[in-house]
Amino acid sequence: MQGSSVRPEEIALFDDLAARWWDPAGPMRPLHMMNPPRAAWVLERVARHFPGPVRVLDAGCGAGLLSESLARAGHEVLGLDAGAEVIAAAQAHAAGQGLALSYRNATVEALLAEGRKFPVITALEVLEHVAGPGEFIAKLAALLEPGGLLFVSTMDRSRKSFLVAKLGAEYLLRMLPVGTHNWRQFVTPAELGGYCRAAGLRLCDTAGISFAPLTGGFRISRDTSVNYIAMAQAG
Repeated sequence: MQGSSVRPEEIALFDDLAARWWDPAGPMRPLHMMNPPRAAWVLERVARHFPGPVRVLDAGCGAGLLSESLARAGHEVLGLDAGAEVIAAAQAHAAGQGLALSYRNATVEALLAEGRKFPVITALEVLEHVAGPGEFIAKLAALLEPGGLLFVSTMDRSRKSFLVAKLGAEYLLRMLPVGTHNWRQFVTPAELGGYCRAAGLRLCDTAGISFAPLTGGFRISRDTSVNYIAMAQAG
């Protein structure tokens, strides 16, 4: 597990968006729309495995949309991101809310070097932005406690995702800034399963996250061909 998972150009891209991250009508609008169903999906599965609040590492947390949702549900959350600007935005937004929530501008490699372990790790909409997704999954697995849960969401490298998530969202609908995603870096569900097995994890559950035009939001579905979310468990 040598080398860094950080892609400097990706960190710079999202740091540039930090000031408007919490604007629901801003450049992170799709994340605001996706956060309720994906947070609910994670929280439901955490509750099945653990009797009470747990420590959660939210890796690649950005400005903290998911981190705050998990903390409001009673969990003790550490939001981690390599971008200094997004972490500053996360800290500013969480200030004064009284949540069991802290943030750190660092990498998963730094936590590994410290020997840290967590019962639950989330890495949502991160895998398609790192250097070496298989290595990244292996590093997250090494940060899990025995029996711990890893939650990952990403995009399938399918024809549909190219049309919907790349051309549609960035160029036609302008829901995301142009250049937010590189379709070649998307990860298929089969590839994710392989990465998990190689890291000693058992892929337990997978679901799609689909746009619902009638409600203007997203919902959990069976269609994993664009956005999807998965849970894996350490042995």
